[in-house]
Order: sequence, then structure tokens, then C-alpha cells
Amino acid sequence: MKILVIGGNGTIGKPVVSHFGETDEVIIAGRNSGDIKLDIADTSSIKKALEQTGKVDAIVCIAGEAKWDDFQNLSEQDYYIGIRSKLMGQVNLVRIGQDYINDNGSITLSTGILADDPVIKTTSAAMVNGAIHSFVQAVALELKGFPRVNAVSLGMVEDAYEKYKGYFPGHNPVPMAKVVKAYERSVKGQGNGEIIRNYE
Repeated sequence: MKILVIGGNGTIGKPVVSHFGETDEVIIAGRNSGDIKLDIADTSSIKKALEQTGKVDAIVCIAGEAKWDDFQNLSEQDYYIGIRSKLMGQVNLVRIGQDYINDNGSITLSTGILADDPVIKTTSAAMVNGAIHSFVQAVALELKGFPRVNAVSLGMVEDAYEKYKGYFPGHNPVPMAKVVKAYERSVKGQGNGEIIRNYE
């Protein structure tokens, strides 16, 4: 398979790329690093990158940002960070990317536990994750499996435990081996419109 991984040099992206790289051709895309440059918050960047790659069998997005802060501190502009990047960036990736997917291919988006189990300072991020879940389920009805579209929703991953453990008291970190399998299920399984949850 020819797989484009956006955010392939990140904490989650690296093990995902390593896993797929054992059997498949992997192209890494990122805003600042990778085989090609791609900023999901910029539609022209998405189009340019996909023109470079040509048709692929799968697009995996492990990118997108949202503002974390106390609700009382969040301005309207703070919410737009997540809306433009993680939400509309991934929506536009499906909207544009559908024309660059081979038959029986897929697009995998990324969300997280905050959609179902938010913690403090995550009002914006939780909102965006929940919206992507709804988008995936709805767009799958219209695309009818061509391409398949799923979302991987992870808990706090093992490799980010030290950085984020203060936000997630009592949560069990998700082993990176399980993280990789969630993306493998989306790319190489036959599921469509699924939210693949892996929270511990």
C-alpha cells in the first residue's frame, strides 16, 4: 500500500510510520518536516501536497491543534484555532483528499478521549473532537465507502504520559502498541464511519 501519514514525525506519528513502513510505502507529511510539506489548516497546502503524492491507498491524519485553557480565559479567536486546524483541517482533508484515494482506499482522522471524557481546560479541544466524530459518521453515509472514512480516538498515550499526566488523574496510559493497532484497523480493515476508541 501507498500510505500518506500527516504528522508522521510526531509522538503518535513516529510509531505509526514505523509500523506501516515494515510492509508498505509510507510518505510523511508535516507542517515543518517530512517528505512533503502539508499544513492542514491551509487548503492550498493540502491540494499542493496531494498533487505531489498523486493517488494513494490511504491518508492518515495525526495532526491538528486546539487551544487548552480555562473556559473563562478562552476568547472567540482561541476557539477558532481548533476549528480551523483540527476540525476544518481534517474536514478539508476528506473533502479534497477523496479525489486522491485509490479504489478500496481510506482516510483516517484523529480525535481523542476528550470527545467522550473531557477534563479541565479542554472545552475547545473536546468540542472539536466531538464535531469530528459526528462528521465521520455523517460523511460515511454519503461517500458510501469510496473512500472509507474513520476516526481513531485515543486516550492519553504512553509516550506523552509525563507531559500530560497532570491533566488526566487516574487515567491509564494507552500502550503505543495498541495505538498502532488502532490505525492499522482503520487503514487495513473494512470499517467505515467508525470511531475507533482506544482509551486504556
